[in-house]
Amino acid sequence: MDYPAIIKEIGRGAKGARSMTPEQAQELFGLILDGKVPDMELGAILIALRIKGESHEELSGFIAALKARTRQVTVPEGPRCVILPTYNGARKQPNLMPLVALLLAREGIPVLIQGRHDFETRVSPFDLLAALGIQPERSLPDAAATLATRRVACLRLDMLARGLDWLLGLRLALGVRNCGHTLAKLLDPCCGHSVRVVTVTHPPYLESMQALLESEHATALLMRGTEGESYAAPRRRPRLLGFFNGESQELFPQSEMDSAGVEELPCEITDNALLIRQMLAGKAPVPQSILDQVAALRQLALR
Repeated sequence: MDYPAIIKEIGRGAKGARSMTPEQAQELFGLILDGKVPDMELGAILIALRIKGESHEELSGFIAALKARTRQVTVPEGPRCVILPTYNGARKQPNLMPLVALLLAREGIPVLIQGRHDFETRVSPFDLLAALGIQPERSLPDAAATLATRRVACLRLDMLARGLDWLLGLRLALGVRNCGHTLAKLLDPCCGHSVRVVTVTHPPYLESMQALLESEHATALLMRGTEGESYAAPRRRPRLLGFFNGESQELFPQSEMDSAGVEELPCEITDNALLIRQMLAGKAPVPQSILDQVAALRQLALR
């Protein structure tokens, strides 16, 4: 691939840059994931894409390259498997992503949590999951067996897409996120039998993600995340937009909610895990926004 020509087109700044075709993007991202792009050119490409922003065509090509390199997990017969990404961890409030997973599992809906954590300033979601008895699986067959028996399994990203895991690790060297972080939220290790929870942090990405999921004929739930995690904020439920085979439907509108003080509680692991256990046992109220998210995912998983 002619890297200087690509950099020349995408590196002209936010207003002057041109986007790659889907075919160019797929070839380039495949080379990136395979570790075949030289370091200097790779750095230039990643920074250029961050400044320009990825177009719909580029994201479509990136997803095609990632899909070809994503290992698949066998899902038990029955409801679709909900894919919950976790890449940030708690910052100021309890992380209720595991609560979503455990509430769904209680209803017999399999949930695969996939992710990576390298933020020293945030509480690791993997440590929180471990405190709740959910350890990362050592292999894909182990994950499939756990989904069949316990309905909740966890896999670190390097088990599913090693190249993407490596790409995300470059954040520590470059100092900023790259296009891989967007793709990680779209990862599908259970193609054809999944409901992906696709979360965004910045509102402008909602439109581009909606267009992408429609063009992919995806079955997914699109929403704003909470501190980057894939659960609905207790105080303000985000708009929950469902997709089934690419057809979108608003399942719940955005709404102010009674958070019952959840957001003011500590996010330290012991306290966070205790809060989730109390909610599961009925000793503390589950935020209505979480119940609504679970209801939306149940509806999509059973279709």
